Amino acid sequence: MSTIHYVTVQAKGTISLPAAVRRRLHLDEPGAQLELVERDDSVLELRPTLPVPADQRWFWSERWQAMEREAEEQYARGEGRMHGSTGEFADFIDSLDA
Repeated sequence: MSTIHYVTVQAKGTISLPAAVRRRLHLDEPGAQLELVERDDSVLELRPTLPVPADQRWFWSERWQAMEREAEEQYARGEGRMHGSTGEFADFIDSLDA
């Protein structure tokens, strides 16, 4: 589905996105940003993005994401357990000592 919206470029280069678009793409959330890609054919692409807080960047590193994928694959093969809470996990760990 494609929808066309026209926005006006203000004197200082600012534009305003329609409110419905901002809400649908979560651009009304604190820290929301748009990635601007300028293509060789002069097309400008805007992609919504939310910045990752500095203290959470480790989770999005390629190494960590590879470990996440590996864990998901193991769980899909039935090689893991899911716990509903930290307490349930702690109880499980305690049961291994017995």
